[in-house]
Amino acid sequence: MLRVAVVGSGPSGVYAAQTLVEQREVPGVRVDVLDRLPAPYGLVRYGVAPDHEKIKSLTGNLRGVLEDERIRFLGNVEVGGEPLTTARMLELYHAVVYCVGAARDRPLGIPGEELAGVHSATAFVSWYSGHPDAGSFDLGGVRSAVVVGAGNVAVDVTRILARGVPELEPTDMPQPALGALARSGVRRVAMVARRGPSQAKFTTKELRELGTLPGVYVRTDPAELALDPAYADPAAAQALPAVARRNLEALRGWAGAEPPDGEAGREIALRFYLRPVEVLGGPDGRVRGMRFERTAPDGRGGVSGTGAYEDVAAELVLRSVGYRGVPLPGLPFDPATGTVPHAAGRVVRAGRASVGEYVAGWIKRGPTGVIGTNRPCAKETVSSLLQDAAVLARRDLPGDPLDALGSAGLRPVEWPGWLSIEAAEAELGRSLGRRSVKIPDWPGLRTAAGLA
Repeated sequence: MLRVAVVGSGPSGVYAAQTLVEQREVPGVRVDVLDRLPAPYGLVRYGVAPDHEKIKSLTGNLRGVLEDERIRFLGNVEVGGEPLTTARMLELYHAVVYCVGAARDRPLGIPGEELAGVHSATAFVSWYSGHPDAGSFDLGGVRSAVVVGAGNVAVDVTRILARGVPELEPTDMPQPALGALARSGVRRVAMVARRGPSQAKFTTKELRELGTLPGVYVRTDPAELALDPAYADPAAAQALPAVARRNLEALRGWAGAEPPDGEAGREIALRFYLRPVEVLGGPDGRVRGMRFERTAPDGRGGVSGTGAYEDVAAELVLRSVGYRGVPLPGLPFDPATGTVPHAAGRVVRAGRASVGEYVAGWIKRGPTGVIGTNRPCAKETVSSLLQDAAVLARRDLPGDPLDALGSAGLRPVEWPGWLSIEAAEAELGRSLGRRSVKIPDWPGLRTAAGLA
């Protein structure tokens, strides 16, 4: 029997586990899916916005995999340091597949980024998604917010800031986050990109959703849109990918929009060709705005500065300009790409493939693709592992890894413990007159799992 550990219970880890147990080349594979958190599903639980229930419903598919009798979920187990080093993992398992994602956001690298009120979109998403490591946000004194970025995460945080609480109450958003949004003073959100609308990374579905929010109006600047060569030239627009063409049409519909008469709602301004150069602060050390340089197309697919500047008021700045992988102690790491060096999923150490150690997901390929991209990525890695299976199976293992984890002082949360967390969150929701509500803190999760 081949015993494999998959580190990480997000989509890439679950798809790797599923591929391993469903393949027929090597019978009798058993998989332990380990996660640092007591709860499974990774970014589907802690990264998908709570009001995107269709995407969150993917947990049903992931759940079906983790309930397979050949797969065992072990949450509340951190890999990479003492006592569970990467070397120790190879003593307990024939093979280890690391699916640890890309947890760090990219900084803007501009003066003033250290001011109070400047955060990563990652931190904001973790907060409203109930991640137990998340900090807190006080939005009471915030009237204007700036979101730097033009991807789906930027759209998500813009939407959550502008949404009314009645639309969020039916979700599983933690009660402290819902309460903070209820006290929010945010009336204007500017989502700003340094390049043009045809180069934005958001999807049309996400973009159009902004225009459906009750009490919110969306506007774009016709002059900024006109800077994009594809905006006014039908021939240039036809050369764009279909998503970019649809995005341009959606943005065209909001060009120069004004708030409805008599309505004091929230405003979303979608801005383009503005490059952040400085975060502006007040004497109290808090952010008061951002300074941008106007950019223009350079004719080569990029932009160049024009020397013209614009200040945008803001008491909250969220940067959403990409993710990076984080080094895992004991594994090689390429800081240039933010990934673990690999050959078709095999970890590469000192120029040679390390048979028995593998990677899949963002830590393998970088933060690219959608959830479904993880399937072929995991399949490639598992294919490499199966090619090595004959060599891997020669090693004798000391016994059930669960016994070794317990002897090392670790207290894994197995599947029944996760079901207890689910039941506790459902009960919490009932007590608040809501549906299931996430428990957002470590003590609460561990108590619910029966570890207190």
